[in-house]
Amino acid sequence: MPHDRLEQVLNAKVQDIEHAGTMKGHETIIVGTVPPKGGKGPRFLLQDHGDKPFLRMNSNSYLGLSFQEDVIAAEEEAVRRFGTGPGAVRFISGTWAPHTALERRLAAFHGRAAAMIFSSAYATVMGVLPPLITKETAVISDELNHNCIINAIRLAQPAERRIYSHLDMDELEHNLKDVSRSCRRAIIVTDGIFSMRGDHAPLQQIVELARKYDDAFSENVLVIVDDSHGVGAFGATGRGTEEHVGCEPADLLVATLGKAFGVNGGYVVASHSIIDYLSETSPFYIYSNPITAGEAAAAKTAVDIVDSPRGLALLEHLRAMAVRFDTGLRDLGYETIAGEHPVVPLMVRDTARTVALVTHLRNHGVLATGLSHPGVPRGDEEIRFQISADHTEIDIDEALDVLRQFPH
Repeated sequence: MPHDRLEQVLNAKVQDIEHAGTMKGHETIIVGTVPPKGGKGPRFLLQDHGDKPFLRMNSNSYLGLSFQEDVIAAEEEAVRRFGTGPGAVRFISGTWAPHTALERRLAAFHGRAAAMIFSSAYATVMGVLPPLITKETAVISDELNHNCIINAIRLAQPAERRIYSHLDMDELEHNLKDVSRSCRRAIIVTDGIFSMRGDHAPLQQIVELARKYDDAFSENVLVIVDDSHGVGAFGATGRGTEEHVGCEPADLLVATLGKAFGVNGGYVVASHSIIDYLSETSPFYIYSNPITAGEAAAAKTAVDIVDSPRGLALLEHLRAMAVRFDTGLRDLGYETIAGEHPVVPLMVRDTARTVALVTHLRNHGVLATGLSHPGVPRGDEEIRFQISADHTEIDIDEALDVLRQFPH
């Protein structure tokens, strides 16, 4: 069937995106890897660049676990036993032993009663928030929360949707007090780590505010934290923002298996009652295939590694490399945002210079992600560097040397 008229409309929409400056453009295609050698971490080969090696500084794989031999071996063994795919959604016949073993491990790792896994962290948030939001629920959200949180709230259509200025606890409290007059339930939702900036939510204060106003709501105040960039990369033992700030656990914690744990999928940990309810009501869980049994086995192995002396050593090295890079940026006269997370933003504050610097880095074999206006507010243009435990001192110094060559 011809669809030329629709294609004209779609082409015009793509052109509008391009003219607005928010076009993602062609994706970088990785075609191979070069193992660590000579004091350097792994390098990556790109399509159309021959054998030129690239240093990757825009990966969420904060601990480099996706290349660990025992993680790979766990996935391969499970694939041989259980096949390459789950075969169905979980309530039909798609639940395999590695799925339930992983859920028990995640619950124990986070000190919660229960866990459930989803196909991704995005799907987790979309599958967790709407079932918990009723027509008498107020949702209060940080203005810089991830797109998945924004879309989940839109989908749920709560009675009240309040957005507070980034990290502004006074504004959060004002909103919480205000909605207590009209709503039976309140949900405070926040990222743990804000991925574009590397700063973190003041979870201790958020939890204290929730407890302060809990009696004002007949169905309580829930705190939901998406700590996808925190778990496995932040906190003394990799347990994320909760551990870093030393607060009591949030009511629901969402995280990912696809960043620091180096595999794929997302999950939520909470009480038995909440998990039982979500497993019966969340469409992103009920009607979507889970991750494969192989991925679940690999993820459990990754959690075991993080929760071990080996994991502590990886985290210590990760922190050291992040400090080395952050200090190096400041010594070169670049501006960054203070923080202890391995997301290290270089604040350029100019779109043209951001594009030019990303190009300069790529031409010199360094992959980094630039965020330019209008994708970010004018004046907030930046390059988001992401440090990994795969990086060595030579890698960090190589990236800093490339930055040193750029006039600023």
